[in-house]
Amino acid sequence: MQWLLKEKYGGEKTMDFFADCRRLALGEPLGYIIGHVPFLNTTIYLDSFPLIPRTETEYWTEKAIAEIRQYQSHKTGLGLAEVEPLKIIDMCAGSGCVGVGVLKETTNTMVDFAELDKQHLTTIDKNVEQNDIEKTRARVLQSNLFSAYKDDKYHFILANPPYIDDALNRVDQNVRGFEPHLALFGGHGGMEIILQLITEAKYHIVPDGQLWLEHEPEQSKAIAAIAASHGFKTTTHKDQFGVQRYSVLVLE
Repeated sequence: MQWLLKEKYGGEKTMDFFADCRRLALGEPLGYIIGHVPFLNTTIYLDSFPLIPRTETEYWTEKAIAEIRQYQSHKTGLGLAEVEPLKIIDMCAGSGCVGVGVLKETTNTMVDFAELDKQHLTTIDKNVEQNDIEKTRARVLQSNLFSAYKDDKYHFILANPPYIDDALNRVDQNVRGFEPHLALFGGHGGMEIILQLITEAKYHIVPDGQLWLEHEPEQSKAIAAIAASHGFKTTTHKDQFGVQRYSVLVLE
């Protein structure tokens, strides 16, 4: 509540502040009430009420940024850098936090944003603009995975897809009541979108490119098996809480 008072109302307890306190008491997430959240070195606006960025996603995005820089450094050593920007896609983009974070922290990169729910496209545009990123570095399209980018190939595919298994009933009520189900639940076992993504990704990744995928810890073995069947080698990593949270897939 103190953060709300400071961030949105500058310390002044207005009538609108007390109205927002009631919203908070009813379980509405603080990010929606304030209207934005921090993510790495960016401010991510939530105008269209997309999935609120999590610290776990922030954690692996920072790791991906480091890997992107290392990838570029390797290309520089081979004399191949600065010819063309690295092509990256933020898959199931939602607010666009992953792609915006990458654009803010890297140079000579271009990011495509793929988001199924068209109401979030203006939010992604806003997050690009408000974080002082050149619009020419971003392309934002309504897309069912790669459907709007069917002829494109990427050096990095960064994905936080819907992966929650609703049958596990582990989602907090305030999340279930306020955040978009389309961005949360991944069908049977939480694996339906993940399976489709891995199946399609091999046609949209350059030979030495990488697919970064956020998921539940229980899904790690299934993801590795599916990835292997499509020619990927998988390395699974823990998040800052020691939970297996994301995997990096590379074509063998």
